[in-house]
Amino acid sequence: MMAPFSQFENMRLVAKLAAARKRQREAKGKCEGRESLAELRLDVVEVVKRMRRKSKAGRMSLRAISTELAAQGHVNERGKAFNPKSVAAMLT
Repeated sequence: MMAPFSQFENMRLVAKLAAARKRQREAKGKCEGRESLAELRLDVVEVVKRMRRKSKAGRMSLRAISTELAAQGHVNERGKAFNPKSVAAMLT
């Protein structure tokens, strides 16, 4: 007797959560997963994109951008310079 009720309850819960995720996606565009750096630190992403643009001296490397960000006071959540891979993620 409990098995059919449990199965029904599970299906109801799955449908309810799927509908809630759909509403969230329609309202905000994203509902699951970790927030990206572009969502959390838009100011830093804009600085990185400006630094990466080609200048007369050539494009800055990801490591150089990371060092320059730290010099300007833009550090990660642990208070250290951004990893070059994090800088690359900000550019995409």
